[in-house]
Amino acid sequence: MSKTILAFSLFTLVLAATISSCKKDNNSADYASQADCSSLPAAATTYSAVIKPILDLSCASAGCHDAITSAEGVDLSDYAKSKNAFEKKEVLCSIHHGSGCKAMPQGADQLDAVTINKIDCWVKNDYPQ
Repeated sequence: MSKTILAFSLFTLVLAATISSCKKDNNSADYASQADCSSLPAAATTYSAVIKPILDLSCASAGCHDAITSAEGVDLSDYAKSKNAFEKKEVLCSIHHGSGCKAMPQGADQLDAVTINKIDCWVKNDYPQ
């Protein structure tokens, strides 16, 4: 009986370790907190003036993260949906080509550092509209 309990305990421990090692690196919040926004006040990273044009050009194009397609369950077609995606999904990790995340934009080069920093600062500054 004790061998069965020991075997079950060992199996449970190995299973737990395996599952925890398969988790994605969900550190999207870390990207925003590490952003250097000293030269970008919140007013310089509003959704309507700065972020929406970036998302429309690089992410919310037809067949990707637009309102109709919403690839991977991510719709970046308007402010509310974009904010929700950045809060709930690993969008920053994908934009940064982070470990365990699907690199975006798919099939294209990574966004340049200045553009990524603007997006990070938008998140860090609590998504100014």
